[in-house]
Formats: sequence, structure tokens, C-alpha cells
Amino acid sequence: MSEWEAPAKINLDLRLRPPDRSGLHPLHSYFQAVEWLDRLVVEEGDEDGLVVEGADLPDDEDNLVWKAVAALDLRDRPPLHMELHKSIAVAAGLGGGSSDAAAALAAVGEMLSVDPERVRAAAPRVGADVPFFLTGGTALVEGHGEQITPVEPLSGFAVAIVVPPFELATPEVYRRWDELDGPTGPELAGSDLPPPLRRRFDELRNDLVPAAVSLRPELADWMHDLGEAWEQTVLMSGSGPACFGFFLDVGEAEDALDEVGEHRAAKAAELRTRGVGRRED
Repeated sequence: MSEWEAPAKINLDLRLRPPDRSGLHPLHSYFQAVEWLDRLVVEEGDEDGLVVEGADLPDDEDNLVWKAVAALDLRDRPPLHMELHKSIAVAAGLGGGSSDAAAALAAVGEMLSVDPERVRAAAPRVGADVPFFLTGGTALVEGHGEQITPVEPLSGFAVAIVVPPFELATPEVYRRWDELDGPTGPELAGSDLPPPLRRRFDELRNDLVPAAVSLRPELADWMHDLGEAWEQTVLMSGSGPACFGFFLDVGEAEDALDEVGEHRAAKAAELRTRGVGRRED
């Protein structure tokens, strides 16, 4: 039996281009893994089975964990019993499902001695964010998510993440972005960033914010109210609706979360320097 950690991510910066011939949107985004973790337990069993705790998700082939196993295209593999313990909010722009899939790839790959290159090659077939979670840390993600360039890990701050009490479906957000003719997101000037970020970025933005707000106008109120409470401009992760702000440390981030009203999920999180990995006791 092996137990694996699957972290969430935030998009520090997310810039899109219109769909290319593949129908997908090329992106240029800086991903940051954070210490908000799902857990995946994998072992051989009498028959294939997946138990999901903490979220209302399918336990059959529609779950990304099984799609990851299928993407490895393993013949004569043993039956697998897996348990997925969800903590990361779903449909929030935090990549939890993709991270779970990456954990399944890594766990099954290690258990069955699959060539690591084969594991990496399977990742983009499962989902655009999956390759990043095999690397984690701080990385520039380009193309359709398959081009991962690790960069010097960020440190010196923590994040407070809040998920408003509604969901946004990623395909719908991208579709609305196209309908709006590909708007750019509001810019956060580098002068308003913590020093570790200020040294790296002139500005940050998320081009999916206008589309997300168009679908759920109350998101704009959430971002405004959080900014007022935290005395800073907050950012949205991925296709939303998760919002986050920067703080000196986890303690300060936890204090900030005490000022938040009704929400679906929240986490004060440290930055994570790796992706999925075996759980460390």
C-alpha cells in the first residue's frame, strides 16, 4: 500500500490566446503548488475499486483517477483498490482533480515499475493541468499545459484562499471567454505585490476573470469585498471562482480568513516546492 499527497495549485498569472487548430487555448501561466492536499491510497485488491470521501464525485471510469490509470495503457495489471480523500474544493480553479490524476499516475507507475517517461507522456492525455502536478513547485506552463518549465521556487510569503459558495465549470468559462472576444484580465501592478513576487513580475493578471464574472456577477462582489477586508487586490485562480491574497506567513493568512463571510471552502497555505509525492509522516 502507498499513500500519496495531491496538492492544489494557484495561477499567479494566466494569459490566454484564442483557440488554435486543436480547438484548445494556448496559455502562458505561472503555476504555484500550495500545501492544500488531497490524499490518494493505492494498493492491489481483489477487484478494481475506488472509494471517494469528502466530495460527491463519481467512483467509476468518469473519475480522473481511473482515467489516469487507463492512460497508462497497462496490459495485465493487477486489480487496484484506491481511496481518494478529498480536501481541495472542486470546480474552483485549484486543479484538485488534475492533481489526483497525477497522484494516480505516479503511484501506479511506481507500484508497477512503469517507465517514468511513459508516466509523463500519459499526463497530458488525462488533462491540461496534470503534467504540472508531476513537477509542482513554481513553474511556467505553456502550450496546452504540456510545456512545463520549472523556475526558481518562490518563498517568503503564504496565501489565503477562499472559495465562494458557488461553482464554475471550466469549459463554460473558456466558452464565455471566446464569446467575449478574448478579453484580458484586470492587472495587479508589481508595486502592490510582496517583495518575492515584485522581483519576478511587473504585473499579474488572469485573463479568465471577465468571463468568470460574466457567468457569475457575484464573483466581482466577492473579489471586491475580500480586497476591502484584506486591504489588497485579490486574484482569481484558474477558471475560478477561488480567490487568493498574499500574506507574510500562514498565521497572518489564517487571521485574514477569520474576516471572511459564508464560503464553500478556505485555506491558509504555505507554498509547496514539489508536486504529487508519497506522504511524509
